[in-house]
Amino acid sequence: MDRAADRVYEALRAGILDGSRRGGSRLTETGLAEELNASRTPVREALRRLAAEGLVDTAPHKGARVTDWTPHDLEELYDLRSELEAHAAERAATRVGEEDLVRLAGLADQLEQQARRAQPDLEAVARINADFHDCIQAAASSRRLAAVLRSVVRVPLVLSTYHRYSPEDLRRSCAHHRELVQAFRAKDGRWARAVMTAHIAAAKDVLMRTREHPAGQPAEHPPTHFVPDSIPEPR
Repeated sequence: MDRAADRVYEALRAGILDGSRRGGSRLTETGLAEELNASRTPVREALRRLAAEGLVDTAPHKGARVTDWTPHDLEELYDLRSELEAHAAERAATRVGEEDLVRLAGLADQLEQQARRAQPDLEAVARINADFHDCIQAAASSRRLAAVLRSVVRVPLVLSTYHRYSPEDLRRSCAHHRELVQAFRAKDGRWARAVMTAHIAAAKDVLMRTREHPAGQPAEHPPTHFVPDSIPEPR
């Protein structure tokens, strides 16, 4: 049953994150069991896990729905994320070790390599970005902070932001990651806090600017081919 629940969970989670299961849409156990060729028990377990992550809302006698985030919700979410991640970056700057610096620099390199491609692998970009931020949170050495941050970022409109990025947006994000590495090398907490604050503000701008449009279809920046070598090689 655990394996079946994992399969259903991953399928539902992927659909929520890529936008194919839109906010507010109903998720019935019977319908999902038929759609995903599973029994209702693993479906129920998958919905429970998604609800714990904030991706699904459940209510007695009303069933489950994909969480629908209002503009106010998103504003609040990003404001919280900005404060928390900036604090994490400031803490990490005075605690980061050489091994962490090597890893962060390598992840920044990978992001820049993707941004130079004519068609970046945005799923890979999202994974690399998550690893970068996870590394910072680990270096910050605060279990409570890490737990709170996980509850803030586990929402689809945060996790799928890169699908909405224009080439310019992605280049700016890469520059922020590179500058964060520089701030960590300098062990300058104020610098790291300032860069992270700008980084989250830029991500918020992309989301709020494109939230009425499908992922990958920004309102002000239609999808274009990325310009190779538009980001300088790391020194």
